[in-house]
Amino acid sequence: MPPLSDVVVVAALAGMLAIAFRHPRGRVEALAGLFCAGATLATGLLTVDEARSAVDHLAPVVAFLVTILVVADVCARAGLFTVAAQRVGRWSGGHPVRLFTGVFALAAVVTVALGLDATVVLLTPVVLASAMSRAVPDEPGTYACLRMANSASLLLPVSNLTNLLALPRLDLTFTGFAVRMAPVLAAVLAVEYVGLRLVFRPQLRAIPTADPTPPQPVPVFPLVVVALMLVGFAAVSPFGGQPWWVSLVAAAVLAVWAVRRGLARPIHVVHASHPGFAVWVLALGVVVAGLTEGFLGDAVRHLTPDATSFGALLAIAVMATVLANALTNLSATLLLVPIVAPLGTTALLAALLGLNIGSGLTWPGSLANLLWRRTLGRHGVHPGHAAFHRVSLLLTPPSLLLAVVVLWLTG
Repeated sequence: MPPLSDVVVVAALAGMLAIAFRHPRGRVEALAGLFCAGATLATGLLTVDEARSAVDHLAPVVAFLVTILVVADVCARAGLFTVAAQRVGRWSGGHPVRLFTGVFALAAVVTVALGLDATVVLLTPVVLASAMSRAVPDEPGTYACLRMANSASLLLPVSNLTNLLALPRLDLTFTGFAVRMAPVLAAVLAVEYVGLRLVFRPQLRAIPTADPTPPQPVPVFPLVVVALMLVGFAAVSPFGGQPWWVSLVAAAVLAVWAVRRGLARPIHVVHASHPGFAVWVLALGVVVAGLTEGFLGDAVRHLTPDATSFGALLAIAVMATVLANALTNLSATLLLVPIVAPLGTTALLAALLGLNIGSGLTWPGSLANLLWRRTLGRHGVHPGHAAFHRVSLLLTPPSLLLAVVVLWLTG
């Protein structure tokens, strides 16, 4: 029987995940996180200094999360996602496969530039509305958003919090990370695109009607700010700059612009930053730090390979996938990254493959999966468990396997 301290920490993590699944009001989210972090501290597995160290390690990542959520929200309020979807529809010229291809590419670009939350929460409703206005099935486009939210987040450190958490332990700059992951992403996108085309072949036979929505002008200012923000990420990285420095400037500029143009009020900017979720993430860091000191951390250390051969990299990616789907990928990242980091950059990148691609295997694998499901539900669409797992089981294993192969060959 595990010690009482381990039982308490596991219960605390379960409570944290239950809160994440239900996604209550920010105040409830924050208070529940603080309670679980306090329970973890009470076990004695962590000292106050160790808990503070866990929070300090997470603070830059949370700062980036808060600011990038504001950037994405202002872009949505300005109509950037709607205009992009309209341009994709016009480019398709009424061809269903071209329409799907455009949505697939758009979802990948949004994930890379603004992170997976923007894709599942802000872009997915636009894609859904576009499909309904064109009288075509929504599944190909909405599932493209879901799959890209996890898989396309491989390219940049800022595309997924898992990448940001791993970046300080990688011997790579922002640009170096992108260079290493670019061939991996290209291979994964090919698998995902072909797989979705095959899975939704019947739905892609529907011929879209003309979109009755009048075309909107491109919101140039937010687009330019996002482009400059991406350049800024790459520019400050070689000098030790943090991504949140750049996203903070972008968020401040866009927030002032949105308020002045009447697109938002200051309270909207505060809500867009989701401060309750930020507190929850910091508390999660404390809980997982306690878990790492207990039996689960010992088990993961025992199972982690001590080499970087192809078999070892595949084992690391599979272990990361299992942990992501058992604990969610954010929790699994906090647990796994410090353990794998001593093996070097390639091993840690293999872990990220499992934490990103592998997290698309089941509903709890990634918070993006749950947010996507909740977003569709709010618009009257309820993806079934069988449909979700049919897509995930067909696409996730081959995507993950090919990604490991490419990473090994290019390493």
